Amino acid sequence: MLLRTIFAATAALAVLLVPATAVQAAPDRSTATRTSATAPVPAPDGSAPASAADETFNVAANANPVIVVGGLIGVSIAYEPIAARLRADGFRVSIYQLPSLGFGDIRESAKAFKNYVDQVRANTGAAKVDIVAHSEGGLVSRWYVKFLGGADAVGRYVSLGSPQQGTYVANIVNFVGLGSCAGIVACQQMSIGSDFLATLNSGDDTPGAVRWTTVRTWQDELVRPVGNASLADGATNVLIQGWCPLRVVGHLGLVLDGTTYTVVRQVLTDRPIWPNCFAF
Repeated sequence: MLLRTIFAATAALAVLLVPATAVQAAPDRSTATRTSATAPVPAPDGSAPASAADETFNVAANANPVIVVGGLIGVSIAYEPIAARLRADGFRVSIYQLPSLGFGDIRESAKAFKNYVDQVRANTGAAKVDIVAHSEGGLVSRWYVKFLGGADAVGRYVSLGSPQQGTYVANIVNFVGLGSCAGIVACQQMSIGSDFLATLNSGDDTPGAVRWTTVRTWQDELVRPVGNASLADGATNVLIQGWCPLRVVGHLGLVLDGTTYTVVRQVLTDRPIWPNCFAF
């Protein structure tokens, strides 16, 4: 039985790693209400704002602890590169690996994440934490903020390639004959049109006083259409290629890419978003 489960999961993930660029994009329900950060807005003299162009900054000693939230099959070590960058810049950082590597019910993962946030706050004495979440981790974190009291415990939320409105890639698993995501609950919930997403996206996308930011990339192999990685209701949505047209960043690359990291750092330090297209 265990081998059968592993085989099914492997088959499903193989399909999820196939680009879905030929899939038609679903209508964007939130275009009119989004705050977009997909194109630079220069200062009056045509240059970047001084606070954005200057890479020198200080992280306050009492800055919120940062929790890096992994995605599906996202083992902790995979997020060590972005965590190391954050630590080097002076942030207090921890990595949260999803229970059962994210295969289970996202709502249950969010309950476990709530306990983890409470533990971090207790250990650090911080009133709030900041979240940097990759892929499925962005949905886990949003469910926590929206339905489990997280709006009072989170200061800033940054998602990296999270299928906020679902992904057709998950739907394709069923199309190729593997059934409903080969029985992987989280995959079913990330399918466009799922009951889970209907509940998560009902009402306000961005509740509370949280600073909401999403980051996406045209080369994302797993979130299709790529616009589904965005949020409505006042969120800042950053398309990497909207600023850096020649930058090639895949789904997994979002946690390794230097340009993406400059966006994360700017959000966490309340600076204007002005990605460094030449960052490594």
